Amino acid sequence: MTGNHKDTSITRRRALVVSGGTVAAGGLAVAGFQSAFADTTDSTAADATASASSTSSECMTLMSSVTEGPYYLDGALVRKDITEGKAGVPLTLRLTVVDATDGCTPVKGAAVEIWHCDAWGYYSGYTTANPGGSAPAESEEGDSANDNTYLRGYQIANANGVVKFETIFPGWYTPRTCHIHVKVHTGGAKEDGTYEGGTVNYTGQLFFADAVAEEIFTLEPYSKHTGSYTTLANDMVYDGGGASSGLLTLEAVHKKDPSKGYKGFLTLAIDPDAESTGAGSGGGGTPPSDAPTGTPPSDAPSDSASPSASASS
Repeated sequence: MTGNHKDTSITRRRALVVSGGTVAAGGLAVAGFQSAFADTTDSTAADATASASSTSSECMTLMSSVTEGPYYLDGALVRKDITEGKAGVPLTLRLTVVDATDGCTPVKGAAVEIWHCDAWGYYSGYTTANPGGSAPAESEEGDSANDNTYLRGYQIANANGVVKFETIFPGWYTPRTCHIHVKVHTGGAKEDGTYEGGTVNYTGQLFFADAVAEEIFTLEPYSKHTGSYTTLANDMVYDGGGASSGLLTLEAVHKKDPSKGYKGFLTLAIDPDAESTGAGSGGGGTPPSDAPTGTPPSDAPSDSASPSASASS
């Protein structure tokens, strides 16, 4: 199934996070943005409950590694909030890393790295890559984001294996369904604001239910990207395996107003002794030949730009 989305926008709502502060721009309410990122329960108690639940039951299936895709960049920053002012529906991710070879015990200190496109389908570092369909140029959004670092980051797992990210719901690009890329590293350490050394144990992608994505894409700024997008059943990477294949559990902040945001949850069951090269199944499009490589520029946002930028451990 494909969707054809025209600019039939609901009230313009937009969220900007500049230097750690949240402001309203074009209508996406500050309260909605903040509530999407707020914990509704005590995080320590919730983490402990989740950990106890996972270790007391039969361990889930080992996650299957897939391709890292063509838009990976080294040197992402260790930070919780990766938005850099990019507009979109708020999304807070709560990921739990467990050892599938040892009764799903939490993997303390694991570094979880994520990266994804913005609401119009553009990746930082590759902002000239055409997302397919019809979309404004990435530069037309007018945000304050650094074009080499937005919507990329690491978090370090706490004692319960939990990391949290504050981001936006990703858009889409041809020929892929809506997704977030993820790597789990162990054995390295935070250095100069990023994560160095160690081993990549898992390379995967996180996916969203079609019904949720379809509703989100009718909202501003997503609705400015029109054309056909790929659903889960037709995606070249998602294999239909549910949670073990990266399908997120999603919880709406406000059931009657999707613009208020979502919370996404998933347990990543890995083998800490394995190594994943990122050359798994599936493709993901081709970046432009002049795309940058290596570490972020010297003027990249600091991991200490706001209180939310610290690791979750």
